[in-house]
Amino acid sequence: MNPRENGKAGLVTDFLTEDHRRLEKLLQSAVAHADQVDQGAYDQFRAGLLRHIGMEEKILLPAAQRLRDGEPLLIASRLRLDHGALATLLIPTPTAAVIATIRSILNEHNILEEGPGGLYEICDKLAGSEAAQLLAKLQAAPEATVLPHSDTPTVMNTIHRALERAGYAFREDAT
Repeated sequence: MNPRENGKAGLVTDFLTEDHRRLEKLLQSAVAHADQVDQGAYDQFRAGLLRHIGMEEKILLPAAQRLRDGEPLLIASRLRLDHGALATLLIPTPTAAVIATIRSILNEHNILEEGPGGLYEICDKLAGSEAAQLLAKLQAAPEATVLPHSDTPTVMNTIHRALERAGYAFREDAT
């Protein structure tokens, strides 16, 4: 989906949708060779996805709530569950199962944000004349702090709980 094709996309939609495409390319590059993960590309994807989640959680969703006189968007709780699940999946060393689970979530999640009537379109409409200011805040969002991978049993339990809360399952069958 390319919002620019229909000529109706706003500043927020364009910026965040382009970031989705950038992240998709990084993830694709990270797994281009079936037998191994390109750790450099995956590290860029990981940092980029965390920054993207931060932009939505710390800037976009609060702005939408402010523009709705304090009323959060109905979709906000769903997106936050997805963000939590995605963030936990970025903790362990990437495996085929971890990457398959991330992709599975992103396939559904990105539609909620980019699709007709999705988060980005709603935010563009709400922002109106403030859209350029909102875009500037998104563009100025800092890079995320990325910690080393952790593969402890506690991490895996946390992943499974986050996925369950968000309505997803770990893709253990991935190869």
